[in-house]
Amino acid sequence: MGILKTIDLKKYYGSGEKQVKALDGVSLSVEKGEFVSIVGTSGSGKSTLLHMLGGLDYPTSGKVLVDDKDIFSLKEEALTIFRRRKIGFVFQSFNLVPVLNVYENIVLPIQLDGNQVDEEYVGEIIETLGLKDKKENLPSQLSGGQQQRVAIARSLATKPAIILADEPTGNLDSRTSSDVLSLLKVTSEKFNQTIAMITHNENIASLADRIIRIEDGRVKGGEIGA
Repeated sequence: MGILKTIDLKKYYGSGEKQVKALDGVSLSVEKGEFVSIVGTSGSGKSTLLHMLGGLDYPTSGKVLVDDKDIFSLKEEALTIFRRRKIGFVFQSFNLVPVLNVYENIVLPIQLDGNQVDEEYVGEIIETLGLKDKKENLPSQLSGGQQQRVAIARSLATKPAIILADEPTGNLDSRTSSDVLSLLKVTSEKFNQTIAMITHNENIASLADRIIRIEDGRVKGGEIGA
């Protein structure tokens, strides 16, 4: 069953001869528990696609369905709540709150919703990502790789329908990048977590279960199984 779907998704900027078709009729489906890479060169439309999948920007036309919900049928406040509960984000800039320690950063989205923290589940995430002895540390006391692990843990903590990762190793060295990607793969398998990762790097993309290629705002060459 597809937990993430797009139907004829379009995003156009401008009009006439100057019109730019950032997305030009993208239809795709991602199954529950699948780890997919969305690959494309700069300007191909992959980052625009990620923004649409996460409800961070509105399409010109078409649909995005997350867990069978047409996210753009929701009003702005309802979309914000849906995004917080159903979509986890991992960015290359980490986006951790500097005055909160590791544990507090991880559970922040849960607390923002006023929900009870599932301590056993969060503890398992922390253990899996090798952060058990860093729970009290502030982000400034962590390496880049450790900060990205915290960002991954935070994205998992709410048990989202999907995690969207935008060039998650962009600010990391090659060895740390490999560690972080291995952990993404492990968490996808261990927690049956659906992950869609944007990248321009073919070696990174090959770690996913499947590769979707985007060129000139369109899916090109079909969807390729790893």
